Order: sequence, then structure tokens, then C-alpha cells
Amino acid sequence: MTCVGHSTLLVQAGSVNVLTDPVWGERASPFQWIGPRRLMPPAIDFDALPEIDVVLQSHDHYDHLDAGTVRRLVARFPKATWLCPLGVDKRLRAFGVKSVVARDWWQSVEAPGFTATCTPARHFSGRTIRDRNSTLWCGWTITVDGFRMFFAGDSALHPAFAEIASRLGPFDLIAMPIGAYDPRDFMRSVHMNPEEGLEAYRAASGGSSRTPICVPMHWGTFRLTDEPVDEPPRRFAAAWRAAGLPPDLNWTLAHGETRRV
Repeated sequence: MTCVGHSTLLVQAGSVNVLTDPVWGERASPFQWIGPRRLMPPAIDFDALPEIDVVLQSHDHYDHLDAGTVRRLVARFPKATWLCPLGVDKRLRAFGVKSVVARDWWQSVEAPGFTATCTPARHFSGRTIRDRNSTLWCGWTITVDGFRMFFAGDSALHPAFAEIASRLGPFDLIAMPIGAYDPRDFMRSVHMNPEEGLEAYRAASGGSSRTPICVPMHWGTFRLTDEPVDEPPRRFAAAWRAAGLPPDLNWTLAHGETRRV
């Protein structure tokens, strides 16, 4: 697994290469002259990407779905399969994607080489003031060659994490958002802070006898909210230590870092 930035991860499992919420754009915005600008460039040069087989799309916000990136991926990897929640398929097709599968929460995709399931999340959607919540948002589980990952997408804390574990676990790796949380009164309903991210991770672990790897994400690339950019991983590490969890299973990846499961 390699951290590209924000919620973009490159996961290489067996013969299948997976991208999550791919964003190579300069700004999380419909405009190139205004809106949140990258603090760090994408950690993998676009031209250095391996062949991409599957793209997991969680929702349609600009920091997760970038039209320019989609078009570049379609041009370079036309055979890639895009998985998305209901309604986002129309957006992806408008950006040129041909092979796209939309699912509701708890619906699955069975394909040669992988199995994936769309999972509940607590968030919202929309790309203009007129289309708020016109599409669905989600997380994804994906199983490749016996390796099972839960990509939680973008979410506030919610009670379905435990159900995800019981229905779709146990997981080898959980990618959990921990950033963009202040001011808390405003952001609590859409984003988790680091302590809530740990609570969600523990629920998604489902009491498994094998503690899954945790990859905290959704921090350090775009300044979306008020907390210091480097605060989320520090707070998460403190909460992880306080919980007595194995230090080697907190994979807070540095920008561009690659680790092997």
C-alpha cells in the first residue's frame, strides 16, 4: 500500500491494483484559481502509476472526485472498473468512464479477481448548491486473493461500523478518516476527529482475534477545516497508545510511504 495523499491510496493485492478516491488535481474545487489548494503534491507521479484495475469511489465531493483526474485515468487505463455509490455513476460517465458499477449500501460486486461491497457512511454529497444529497456516499470493502480491506470513505462516527464488521469482516486492513474535524459543532455530523476514528476502527475490527492494520487517512493534503494540519496523526497516535493497541499496527503513512502487509 502507498499513500498518495488525502484519501487516495494505491493498494496492490495479488494481481489487482486498486486506487481509492483518486485526486491528482491541484485544488479541491471546481475552479483552478480558488478553493483548497494542495499542501503536498501527489506522492506518486501520475505517469508512474502501475496498471489500475479497480477504482473505489466513495462520493462526489471535490476532494474525493476530481474530474481532471478521472479523465486522465480513463485515457490511460480504459479497462479499469470503477465502483461507486448510487448516482455517482452518472457523474463518472459524464467524465468519460465506460466501465462503472453503482451500488446501494450492502450491495456487492462479484468480478474476476475481486469481490467488493458498498458500505454505509454518515456524510453528505453534492458538487453545487443545487444538487446537495442527490447522490449517495459510502465506504467499500474489497477482497482480493484472500486479502480483505475496509476503506471507510469519508464519514462521521455512526453505529453501522460494528455491523460492517459482523457482516463483511474480519479485515486485514482498515483505512479510516481522521481529519477535517474543527470546528467540532459544525463538522461532527460529517467528519470524525482522531479519537472517533479510533472508536470507529475498533468497532470495525469486530472483536476479531486478529487485530487489523489501521491506515489513518483524510489529513495533511488539503486544508479543509480549522485544526492544524499535523494535528490529526498526533492525536490519533496518542489515542492508539492510550488504548494499548499494538504500535506496529498503526500505519500512519508518511506522504508517499509504501508498506507491505
